Amino acid sequence: MRLGAFLRSSVAAVCILGVAAPSVSMSAAPRRAAQPSASKSSAAKPAASRGLVVRVAQAPDFTRLEFPGSRGMQARREGETLVLRFPSDANPNLTPLTVGPPRWVKTAQARHVGGVVEIVVSLADDADFRAGNADGDDFVNLFARAPIAAAAPSTGVALVAPRRPNPTPASGVVPVKFSRAGGQVQLSFDWAAPAGAAVFRRGEAVWVVFDAPARLDIGRLPSSTAQYRNIQVFKGPDYAALRIVTPQAEPFYAGGVGSNWTIALGAGIQDSPDLVRVARDDVASPATLTANVAGATTVLWVADSAVGDRLAVATALAPSKGLPSRRDYVEMALLQSATGLVVESYSGDLQVTADGDIVRIGRPKGLLLSSAASGQPSDGMVGAPQAMAMPALIDPEHWAKTGSGGFLARYNALLGAIPAASDGAGKGDDTAARMALARFLVGSGLSYEAIGVLNAAGRAHQTLMGDAEFRGLRGVAKVLARRYAEAETDFASPVLADDPSAALWRGYVAAKTGQWVDANARFVDGARALNMFPAVWQARFLGAQAEASVGGGAPDTAIGLVNQALKLPNIPVEDQLELRLTLAKAFEAKGDSRALPVFQAIARSGIDRLASPATLHAIQLRLARNQIGADVAAKGLDQLRFRWRGDATELETIRALGQLQIKQGRYREALEVLHSAGNNLPDLPQAIALRNDLNTAFRALFLDGLADGMQPIQAVGLFYDFQDLTPIGADGDQMVRNLVRRLVDVDLLDEAAKLLKYQVDNRLNGVPKAQVATDLAWIYLMDRKPESALDSINNTRTTVLPPALNAERRLATSRALMGLGRYDAALEVIESDKGRDAEDIRADVAWKQHAWPQAGLMYERALGDRWKTPGTLNTGEEAKLLRAGVAFSLADDDAALGRLRQRYGGFIEGARNPDGLRVALAGADPASLSSDDFSRVTADNEAFNGWVAKMKDRFRAQASG
Repeated sequence: MRLGAFLRSSVAAVCILGVAAPSVSMSAAPRRAAQPSASKSSAAKPAASRGLVVRVAQAPDFTRLEFPGSRGMQARREGETLVLRFPSDANPNLTPLTVGPPRWVKTAQARHVGGVVEIVVSLADDADFRAGNADGDDFVNLFARAPIAAAAPSTGVALVAPRRPNPTPASGVVPVKFSRAGGQVQLSFDWAAPAGAAVFRRGEAVWVVFDAPARLDIGRLPSSTAQYRNIQVFKGPDYAALRIVTPQAEPFYAGGVGSNWTIALGAGIQDSPDLVRVARDDVASPATLTANVAGATTVLWVADSAVGDRLAVATALAPSKGLPSRRDYVEMALLQSATGLVVESYSGDLQVTADGDIVRIGRPKGLLLSSAASGQPSDGMVGAPQAMAMPALIDPEHWAKTGSGGFLARYNALLGAIPAASDGAGKGDDTAARMALARFLVGSGLSYEAIGVLNAAGRAHQTLMGDAEFRGLRGVAKVLARRYAEAETDFASPVLADDPSAALWRGYVAAKTGQWVDANARFVDGARALNMFPAVWQARFLGAQAEASVGGGAPDTAIGLVNQALKLPNIPVEDQLELRLTLAKAFEAKGDSRALPVFQAIARSGIDRLASPATLHAIQLRLARNQIGADVAAKGLDQLRFRWRGDATELETIRALGQLQIKQGRYREALEVLHSAGNNLPDLPQAIALRNDLNTAFRALFLDGLADGMQPIQAVGLFYDFQDLTPIGADGDQMVRNLVRRLVDVDLLDEAAKLLKYQVDNRLNGVPKAQVATDLAWIYLMDRKPESALDSINNTRTTVLPPALNAERRLATSRALMGLGRYDAALEVIESDKGRDAEDIRADVAWKQHAWPQAGLMYERALGDRWKTPGTLNTGEEAKLLRAGVAFSLADDDAALGRLRQRYGGFIEGARNPDGLRVALAGADPASLSSDDFSRVTADNEAFNGWVAKMKDRFRAQASG
């Protein structure tokens, strides 16, 4: 606990130091003290009306001209004048340059050209300049021009005189031989004597450069193959070259023996070249880089017509040696090479020279590099963890070494080297110290602490975000912390695009996140870096590739990869078990009976992260083979989902348990289990499959009829508990209609109304909303709530509705108004409607107004010729007959009563309320009826029940239609 607390506080200190320390300027000139914020703000928006501010500062070795608030200044030299062109027009105040001009300035003037301003500065004869932008302000540094040695060529490249036989054949022609081997294309070159070569990639092209001006004959080569699309030949005064256009990630190799060179395109088994080591020359001044290129022959300047610039190419004799990935610096970049060293220059005065095996790269005023230590390295940096040959390679064995003092002593030494490197005032460059500490933490397995150190370094030195090793090391730390999405962001940086070591990590991340196709492709891209990793990480990469092969449907490939990994030396037991777990998955995919014993053995290992998935697969296999029943399997899966949480295994367990419970008819438990995963790990394929299972189960219950066997109140309760799964659109509406129909059938009108009201208030718009609101109004009317029905109609009014829906809404409105006693309004709403439903409403209004003659005639007219058709009357017909008889009785219309008795007397015995019909059709004759007989006549209730029955038939038709 004390160690952990100490580490947390120490890493926090590094983070705080990174935030507090100012960013290091990439200019070689020292920075001026910051100006007060008010004055800087006032100069932040230059304009012609306010002027362009010019500030001057002098130091013993240079003069600095600064233009606060200006961005986008362009500088060019025209003889002894320096022209500074600004992106907008302004009126600069040039007094500091014209009145008592500073050193290296004779005078200055402003001119307005094409809507922008240019400042023309006359320079002293020995002056040179460097322009740039720092903290948002353009600046120019003026300094003395460095003397140029008379013997140096004008290109700034010193060539080493050849001391070897001329490799060019007597004919001056070198034929290029073509062959195919193991999926590769191979080009061979036979010289008269050993020739220096450089083979490198730039963009889409692989270049092959030789240090002899022979003519390369490609007449026998195919114009294109799967490995290349085009080949061009170039010849210079001192070199011959091929430019081969290939797919962006196409591997390339160079091999040489004696006077023969062979170039291979495509994935193969060739060994990686020897590493060219590039480092700062600690004894040279100004700042220079040196590279140890064994057998270097010369440095050539090769023109790239596709880009329009020149490359400095250091060729070397066989065997091959090169850089496995691109390295970027402020003023130049070193390109990926299979042999030789190639410099892409961003500066016009870059110098590249070869002296024996040493290639030096510099500028007259020095390169912009991290500052060198002025004396001996600090104690913390002695034996500090060093960078690897590729930016994403790791060396835990050596990085984690602590020495005799133990972990804390080593940690304290590396931590103390950071402020020591920054000179105590935040002005030095502590990048190397920060990176060394991060390597030590990664090697020690302290990934979270390493991420903190690297994040702090990135904030303190913004240029690190474009550094390949920084991106690779931070990506590795995030992978070790299982922060795969963040790691993928680092590995996706353009500086790692062509790096094979980063490709392996990208494949590993893709495998861990279930992206099987991407994982397999990326492992192929990184194959040539695999042997450069420690054995344990070789095994982990092979295991992840095997898992991706199983997921991609290639179990035989997976078995081969696992067997390859198991042959590696010194693999920890836990990693061996993980490999065998993948092997068992491959056996399972093939239907091999060996899968179950392996799963069962790993399940007993006691390592939960491996035992849990092994237990899951063992249960599924035993269930599939009928070795256990569904109840036993469900119990085992239910226990397992609480035993292991937080990765794809949990999601697979939940999914398997939910599917099993659905098959058992335990719908609520299945939905609860599937829903319990929530939005955990949403990007994993298992999470997507689980959500699909959950939605499919809900649809099967409420759309396909699985829930029809449940009691209606149970079905609606289940629906309410998981109503967030209701799909948008027609399927969701159909689910609701199915439930409403069941609720209406059992007179659960309140529940049906709640269901429809939720749809109206939360899910629907436009015509669908108006339709469902109309259904809601009918249910309110069935529940004797006319006011709520009227509100439902009024709150969903819209201008564009189908005529049939408008007619239905008028009927519901009229019936609601009738229920509220507003009879005239009810009749007015349906005044133009001559349909049967409207006639029924008019009859009901007449009944409620006690207009007995009209009511009786309307009910009799509504029955039509029903008396001519034998068979039992339905509820609605019986209610109309009952009301007609009562109305004629109250109107003393004996003739009409007699007509009804004659036509419908035969229907009385088969009626639901025969006594009521007998009383109604007998009329109000005290001699034939007793007072008890009138109690059997409940015309209002009968009529209402008939209308309710009619509405239930309507909802059934909607649900089935």
